[in-house]
Amino acid sequence: MQEKLATLDPQRLEILDDSAKHAGHAGAKEGGHYRLTIVSPRFSGCGTMQRHRLIYEALGPMMRGEIHALSIKALTPEETA
Repeated sequence: MQEKLATLDPQRLEILDDSAKHAGHAGAKEGGHYRLTIVSPRFSGCGTMQRHRLIYEALGPMMRGEIHALSIKALTPEETA
């Protein structure tokens, strides 16, 4: 994930694997559960949906296999100040 998200030029990237909390959940068999915090100047001028689309595009096929659930917090550098 980290390598693929590098294409968004993140200034901060935090990926937390919450998969263990979802053991036994039907989706847990098909991919992991993750929480993502990413700060990137690429999000400037983008709304929430646009930011999420950029992330989904960067992750590509991982979103249809390795990742079952992804909680996203996507911010611009200005929004972290």
